[in-house]
Formats: sequence, structure tokens, C-alpha cells
Amino acid sequence: MEFRKSNDDDDDETTREASLSSPKPLFFHQTISSTSTHTNHGPLRIVAVCGRNIYAGSDTGTIQAWRLLPDHELSEYGEMRCKGHQVKALAVSGDHVFAACGDGKIRVWCRSLETLPEHVRIGTIPKFGDSIRSYLGGEDLQMTNHLRGITSLAIHDSDDLLYSASLDSTVRIWRISDLRCIETIRAHAGPVNAIVIGEDGILYTGSNDATVKVWRRIICGGDQRLSLIVSLPTRSSPAKALALASDDMVLYVGCTDGCVYSYTKGCLSGHIQYSGALLGHNHAIMCLTCVSNYVASGSADWTCRVWAREAVDHHTCLAVLHGHQGPITGVALFSIGGVDDNGEDGCTVCTGSIDGVLKIWRVTSLSNMGQGPSEGSWERYEQL
Repeated sequence: MEFRKSNDDDDDETTREASLSSPKPLFFHQTISSTSTHTNHGPLRIVAVCGRNIYAGSDTGTIQAWRLLPDHELSEYGEMRCKGHQVKALAVSGDHVFAACGDGKIRVWCRSLETLPEHVRIGTIPKFGDSIRSYLGGEDLQMTNHLRGITSLAIHDSDDLLYSASLDSTVRIWRISDLRCIETIRAHAGPVNAIVIGEDGILYTGSNDATVKVWRRIICGGDQRLSLIVSLPTRSSPAKALALASDDMVLYVGCTDGCVYSYTKGCLSGHIQYSGALLGHNHAIMCLTCVSNYVASGSADWTCRVWAREAVDHHTCLAVLHGHQGPITGVALFSIGGVDDNGEDGCTVCTGSIDGVLKIWRVTSLSNMGQGPSEGSWERYEQL
């Protein structure tokens, strides 16, 4: 599989950008209800999900865990504490929760039982012993530690690897089985703000240097090492958030200019090229997520936008979610899963903000209505 940058000229890119997205919702929306969950632990910095479990990390070093019930209510079932250090990033896989904290460490918990959930602390990355051995052995501290704050985490389950990105411009790879660092690369010229990894093991890194880099692990001298495939420019705007479509065929890049840029991978060739932008936000993109054919973007403009990918090169903005009193720093999506008896299809959205509030929304498409706008369908969202 080969990755290449598009050679399209500026006029072609402008045309695609205009046609890729509808910045304003095309359909009628109605807010049905308004309930919120106050976390009582200060500003929220990150939201992560696994299955129907929701995790929210705060400035005070607390990670709260909720279960999304079938009626879309939230049931809180636990807390994890990071010794007062701000939670910078979260990654969840199966029963394991990884939290990057303000002290530069990654703390690890394991959920004991599904029927009686309890998170047990099982380790810290880097291990204290590893740091001591490196120091006594005269090794450089940066061989085992990030030198500045961690900004993002990503897990590749099939390889049992955890990736961490940092303001020190590096990406580190940790083996989950023994929590040891197996590789460090200087990924960018500036701070690395976001990373995401596909099922195929391809790693994407976004930075303040206004590029997204694409990496693949290759065998070199008997070991596997990250190798740069291609560097994608983000129109002179620092990349703050990354997300991959469920099929790994579309990469979304949220930037400080308020745009979500889209890059598409060729089905046969594997070439990756710029395909346009999702427009509408007025300030920087803070977070992104994808599930099924839905994309959600949270912004410093205090709103979350939900998009439907109708084709590789066309997205429709289904809803603009208002209600937070501060920048949205975390967003997660749950697919409703098929069309119900009322002809509804859509997704459930979870948003967290600097205002310390966690909100649950339901965005639905009513495709069988006998009346409505000329497009032939109604859209609505509920703040549950």
C-alpha cells in the first residue's frame, strides 16, 4: 500500500472544499429536552469511551466513569484519581484505562468485573525502576521519559502497543504487557498535539508545525521501527485533533483555524490525498471523533457539530449542539444502530467542556416523514 500527497492545484482544492460539506444544518432541528451531568471536579479536559462506558478526565486529576444505559441515562459507577495531576489524555481498551497526567506519567487501571465494575490501579508508565536504572546507568532521561507534557494517547490492540505524543515533539511506543518503552521518534518540528492509529497499524500524528505525518512500522534489523510514509500539510494551520473513519479510509484533521480537513485513502492504490474541509466552526477545533458514518467536532466556539458522511467527498452537517458555557474539550459518539420502529437512525453524542459539565445528546434522522423540507427528510437532536 502506498501513500502519496495529492498534486491537485489550488482551484481544484477550492472546488472540493466548497462541495465537501454543508456548513449549516440542511434540515429542521428541534431541542426536545435539556439535562446535564455536573462532574463536580472542575473543568473537563478529555472524554473517552469503550463500549457503553464513558470516562471523563478533569483538571483536578479525577477520572469519572459512567455507564450509558439503554434509555440514554448515565449511571456513574466509579472514580480514578491521579494524585491531583491534571488529566491530559485518555485511552481505553477492553478492561484497561490509560491516563496521561500533568506530571508526565501515564497511569494504568484495570476494570475488574463487568457486573461489579471497579477500577484497580495496576501500574505507572514509565516504571519507577526503569527511570532509576536509566539514571544509574548514565542513560539520557529522554530514553525513558517524555521531557514535556503528554498530549495524546492511542492503542493498537493487535500489536499490544500504546502510543504517546508529547509537547517535546516526540512519539513513544510502549509495550502494554510489561509497560516498557520500546521506541522513541522525534516526529515533528513542533509539539505533537494528536495521534490516531488505524486497524492496519498506520499511525497519524498532528502537530503545531501545521503538518500531519503518516507512519508505518517496518522490520529493520530484526526489529520493527516506525518509518515515515508521507507528510501532509494542513494549510498553515496547526493540527489540534485527529480522527479516523470506521473503515480507516478517511482521516479528519481539526485545526486552529476552525476547519476540519479531510484526507481520503484510495481503495486500491492506498494513495492519500486532500479531499476538502468541513466548515462552520468559528474557533479552533479541540476534539474529534468518528463512529459508523458520523463525525463529531468540538470547538473553542462552545459548540459541537455532528456530520454524516454520505459519500467519500460529501458530508452533511446534521446538528449544531449548543448548551455548554465554555470550549468543548471532549467528544464521543455512540451509534444508535439501525433504524427503529419510528424510522429513526442516528447517533448518541457525549460532550465534555471546560464548564465542568458532561452532556448527552441524541441526533436522529427521521427519513420516513410525510412532510418537511424539500430535501425530503427531517433531522432533530435531543439534549437528554
